[in-house]
Order: sequence, then C-alpha cells, then structure tokens
Amino acid sequence: MENTVTTGARPLRIGDLAPNFRARTTQGEVTLDQFRGRWVVFFSHPADFTPVCTSEFVALAKAAPRFAEMDCDLLGLSVDSLFSHVAWLNAIRELSGVEVPFPVVEDPSMAIGRAYGMLDEEAADSSAVRAVYFIDPKGIIRAMNWYPMSVGRSVEEMLRMVAALRRSQNGDALTPADWQPGDDILVPPVVPQGRLTAALPHDWFYRLKADR
Repeated sequence: MENTVTTGARPLRIGDLAPNFRARTTQGEVTLDQFRGRWVVFFSHPADFTPVCTSEFVALAKAAPRFAEMDCDLLGLSVDSLFSHVAWLNAIRELSGVEVPFPVVEDPSMAIGRAYGMLDEEAADSSAVRAVYFIDPKGIIRAMNWYPMSVGRSVEEMLRMVAALRRSQNGDALTPADWQPGDDILVPPVVPQGRLTAALPHDWFYRLKADR
C-alpha cells in the first residue's frame, strides 16, 4: 500500500501543522490525525536492524509508560517495509527481552520522510531520516531535533522536552536551561509600552519563581 501524505509547499517550521498521513504500521493502519487530543513524539529511522536505532527502540520502549503519564504517544517510522519492521521488533524482543509497545510506520517510498523535510528529491539514501517531531494535541509541531546515524538520541531529553512544552504551552511560564519538572520557572518579561525605561527593575528580563 502506498502511503498517503498531506504536504505543504515549504520546509516545515515550528508552529506548522504536522503533515497528516495514512500508512501501515506494526499495529495496523494509522493516520496522524487519530492522535489529536494527545501529544505525539514522532521519531524516524533510516533503516531497520541498525545498532544505534535498536538501542533507541529499547530505551523508548522502557520509557513508554513515562510518556503515557504525560498524555503523550510514541510513533516510530523507518523507511523499510512492514515485514522488515515486524522481524526487527521480534529480534529486539529476543535480544533485549523488551516488547516495543508503540506502532512503527513503514515508509518504503520515503513519501513521509520527504513530506517532513527529512529528504529531498536528490537524496542518495535515507541517512537523513533521523529526526524527532514533538507534536501538540492540536497537531502543531512545537519542536524538532535531528541526529546523525552515529549518535543515539537521549530519551531523557525527549521526556524533558515534552514536559517543558506542556508546562510552557499556556504562556504563563518559560522553562530555563536544564529545567526539570518541579524546578523554578522563568516569568515571561513584560516591558511597559513595548520599550525599556530606567524605571524598570534590573531583573525585568530574568525573573525566576517557584513553580507551584
């Protein structure tokens, strides 16, 4: 079955609606739209049976309950076929004893990879399909990260990103460097009449407060 994808006319940016798609996965046919109402971490892989990607699948499978606690679903993608995906997940289970609980999308035509800007028409191979998209409950892309094939992704950072995006989504707080849930937050700065004056406190642009 050929994947169907809704694409835009320019590269994706933060704040864009994530392109919808319909595709086969290891858990049946899915559309991205069916995840509306929950956060989604959509992460891609250039091939099955690759060592770094295998380590990521094991780590993400173990962390899946922690994502679920934040109303966040995991959705993987690899350019290989569904049959290859099933064999890979079986091999992961035999190798590590870990069952992968999230669906893995097949993308043999690389239509989804191209729609998400991971590949262009001149790409010689699928090595660039190493991205993570953090998608909010309305289907909007809130963050994107890319990684080379030689470097494993940090699952802890992915968890932190979801938590930080959820905490800051209402605009009442900013999360500082290395923020973790429960840490102090930053107060969004407000400049009267949109300009600086001598009357402003010295810390007007950087004010931490306890997150209660």
